Amino acid sequence: MVFKKMLSAFGVGGPSVDTVLTNPNTRPGLTLDGHVNLVGGDVPASIEQITLGLVTRVEIEGGDSEYAGIMEFHRMAVSGPLELAPKQQLAIPFQLPVPWETPVTDVYGQRLHGMTMGLRTELAVARAVDKSDLDHVAVHPLPIHERILDAFQALGFRFKHADLERGHIRGVQQTLPFYQEIEFFAAPQYARTVTEVELTFVTSQRGVEVILECDKRGGFLSAGHDVVGRYAVAHTDAGRTDWVQVVDGWLRETTSRYGNLRAGGFGAPHGHGRGPGMGGLVAGTALGVAGGLVAGELISDAFEGDFGDFGGDFE
Repeated sequence: MVFKKMLSAFGVGGPSVDTVLTNPNTRPGLTLDGHVNLVGGDVPASIEQITLGLVTRVEIEGGDSEYAGIMEFHRMAVSGPLELAPKQQLAIPFQLPVPWETPVTDVYGQRLHGMTMGLRTELAVARAVDKSDLDHVAVHPLPIHERILDAFQALGFRFKHADLERGHIRGVQQTLPFYQEIEFFAAPQYARTVTEVELTFVTSQRGVEVILECDKRGGFLSAGHDVVGRYAVAHTDAGRTDWVQVVDGWLRETTSRYGNLRAGGFGAPHGHGRGPGMGGLVAGTALGVAGGLVAGELISDAFEGDFGDFGGDFE
């Protein structure tokens, strides 16, 4: 028995954890439901806590370099201390709220190239190696997001890439330590003015802040630069607006400006050295526990294989 206890302390013959989601598909503001299934090991185990956490890949700028890290941005305890007998089976139900600002990972049934999301389960075992489990999660757009994305497609924009940038957009109320950028190649009718457009949604229970960053082409006597527009829409507008006309109006209004959106007080240098733009809107943020980077073992193990990008155009 002493030998078994010693092995259990090193993770051999200890309890196992497996989280089963009722449905891995969700939307911002909804929930993820499921069960955390425990199976006891060869010896009794004292479980200190079971927690769930949403994790995703985030681009992080440090000095003159940029790198990707895996960040946990939302967590919830599903159980406090409990005793697990040898070979005992226990199922713990949960309902995890999905934050309104959670980025979209899947559109039109297809993974956005550059996006990945997982639900991590942590089983803290007293005097033993902690156990973990990771499950794929797909976050689909809300109706208001869908209408705006549909409009970009109808206007002829082609999806390029999506990623998450660490930081806060100045003047926009955010609860998460990053924001999503969905990048498009310019549609033909805008190609003489802009090369690319980056779309950001900052969603709340009331509606969505839509931020557009357009990479504006340079002229014979002028250099290229970025222009930014910011627009607020309500969830209730999703079904009663001509979104193609609205988005076209946003783009034409934004690209008619020179430099940044002056009324918003923007204008700091762009974080990527491309002139004024979204980087001028971004204020760095100190990350707390919920915004910290996950241990390196998760980076190498969690987001390979089935967690690869299935990107491409929305079509």
